Amino acid sequence: MKIQGVKWFALLMCIILTGSLVVACSGGNDASKGSSDMQNQTGGGNDTPNDDAHVDTSTLEGWANGIKQKHGGTQISLAFASHPATEAFQKMTEQFEQLTGIRVKWEVMEETYLKNKQLLDFTGNTGAYDVFMVDGFWMSEYGSKNVLVPLDDYLADADLTPDWFDYEDIVPAYRNGISKYDGKILGVPFAGETRYIAYRTDLFEKYGKQPPKTMDEFLELARFFNGKEDGLYGVAMRAQRGIHNASGLMTIMYNFGGGFIDQQTFEVTMNDPNTVKALQFYVDLLQNAPPDVASYTHEEAISAFMAGKTAMWLDSTALSTQILDPDKSKVYDKVGFVPTPEGPAGRASALAGWNMSIPQLAKNKEAAWAFIIYMNSREKAKEYVSNGGTPVRTSIYQDQELIAQNPSYPVQLEALEDANVLVEKGISWIPQHENLGQMLDRVGYYGSMALTGEITVQEAADRAQKELEEIIN
Repeated sequence: MKIQGVKWFALLMCIILTGSLVVACSGGNDASKGSSDMQNQTGGGNDTPNDDAHVDTSTLEGWANGIKQKHGGTQISLAFASHPATEAFQKMTEQFEQLTGIRVKWEVMEETYLKNKQLLDFTGNTGAYDVFMVDGFWMSEYGSKNVLVPLDDYLADADLTPDWFDYEDIVPAYRNGISKYDGKILGVPFAGETRYIAYRTDLFEKYGKQPPKTMDEFLELARFFNGKEDGLYGVAMRAQRGIHNASGLMTIMYNFGGGFIDQQTFEVTMNDPNTVKALQFYVDLLQNAPPDVASYTHEEAISAFMAGKTAMWLDSTALSTQILDPDKSKVYDKVGFVPTPEGPAGRASALAGWNMSIPQLAKNKEAAWAFIIYMNSREKAKEYVSNGGTPVRTSIYQDQELIAQNPSYPVQLEALEDANVLVEKGISWIPQHENLGQMLDRVGYYGSMALTGEITVQEAADRAQKELEEIIN
């Protein structure tokens, strides 16, 4: 994506999109955090893994000892977004510094500024950072511009990547769907999300209903519960005019075989019959939502469900902890979860997330890799999640102690398997295009008009088709 002229609008919209998709953000400060009285030092700045003498990497302590001998005293600088995962890693930093002798300088900012900061560091040939926090949706741009170091050789080096790191334990959807470009691994996933349904178990039991497995059942249940009791509606979803409406549509669109564009040819497919069917279903479904649903972002949608106003909710897995929090949710003890229902085109689910990556201009690449290994290892995964981090590892989703704390984990893992269905088809849940922000805004604009009855679904699809063709061409 070019950051000049008319491209500024596209960049702004993509930034807003990322903020709406990766919803587990915290209200962090735009401040740099790091060890006190640190002076910037360099060292261990090899571009590729080296062939130094073998060290004992069978334990974390043995590996850390080797790192300390080689890189002790080195300072690495990080460019990260305000995020619960960032806060979790910061809690783990002091121990990493003690074990490895590597000192860590955190620079944490709102995610709306992060991408600009990273690209300016690259285009300005500054090389101020050793580790980037990178959104999965930026990978195609970063990869095409050669912003990041491919990590395949690092992962293949047993001295640099010990067995206890266990790369294969990372959920396949994340490994394959948010961290690669042109077949190369450009990041290690550390936080992610898909989407699924939460439903009121008390209501379903009361009326003898089963949670939906198909889109037809989903719509039928939304209609059944809508108005069944005073103040009760069938479903809550994001649907606010613009990007949120487009994002809500995308939650079910691929299950109908629809899409905004053909991701191989970039031909616009907004008025393709399958996309029109998906939009019609979305509009029909939301007729059973609270009357103000046309103003809902993910925040209003989850608030409606947690307040007990709706029987079902479909949105991000990253919001699950709020639903299960007795201090926030009236339904925390009477909620169940199921994956996004199967549609006429089969199973599919959303996919978004963050990676740790090494910029090409990093001065301390091996020390940076040591930080990435430590923080993202299977060995430290449970500590990371206990600190508030978002899981990305199969072993965490299957951990019985953690499941007892968050019973949604097994369903999240199942939903991520559905997300991987799209990955295996070569489909990115968010189409990779430099004018993506504009495209989603127009889809969501006309989709909202169809929702409020200003135009028909077919008219909305046709108008969006025309504008998307103008944007792409």
